[in-house]
Amino acid sequence: MTADDVPADADSPRGSGAEPNPGLTALSGKTRRAPVILDALAAEHDDAVIALDFDGPFQLLVATMLSAQSTDVKVNEVTPALFAAYPDAFAMAEATRADLEELVGQLGLFRQKSKNLQATARILVTEHDGRVPRSMDELTTLPGVARKTANVVLSNAWGEHVGVVVDTHVTRVARRLRFTKQDTAVKIERDLMRLFPQDRWLDVSDLLIFHGRRVCHARNRQCGTCVVADLCPSDATSNRTDKARS
Repeated sequence: MTADDVPADADSPRGSGAEPNPGLTALSGKTRRAPVILDALAAEHDDAVIALDFDGPFQLLVATMLSAQSTDVKVNEVTPALFAAYPDAFAMAEATRADLEELVGQLGLFRQKSKNLQATARILVTEHDGRVPRSMDELTTLPGVARKTANVVLSNAWGEHVGVVVDTHVTRVARRLRFTKQDTAVKIERDLMRLFPQDRWLDVSDLLIFHGRRVCHARNRQCGTCVVADLCPSDATSNRTDKARS
């Protein structure tokens, strides 16, 4: 996916400059609703940033790999000891699988994650001088690194926005807002990339994730306190169908 068919960049990283339009409703087209909704979410969740604790690209890569099927809170509980023992790729490349498993054993899939961490660190040392590569193609060749993880690293480590991070929160909120009707991460990402300018792709990820965690829950969505309920085709207070399930 590329940014070739994406609209021109917005004026600021946390605001598109879109004027509130009293004529907009939940039935308005997504192209008109999207920038207004994103600005409203940016104002509501002005602390929306990545929740993982890290120092530098390598630690971000490791923390993101560990976050698969684990909460960021849980990952942040295990990474201080992990990074104290293995602060960079050179140190982790020398770690035994047993040592890594002991340090990340509280996380789901810890054996596979330990295997991937060891293999990735060794590849970084032998093929990249211990540095995390700065391209999607190179990142996704690393064990345990798929497009979602690569997007997190590229956006948050270097500010290089080549895609939109799509997790369960982004999937749910984007479908409820009818930004997409798709149900696979790749197709949802493509729709979001087309809908928003490239310099807001990180905002899209951070804000939809935070809104999903705080308000637009999977089972008990808080539509009554949602700042974009009037523009949401799934607003429960208006007896609208939950578009995340259709």
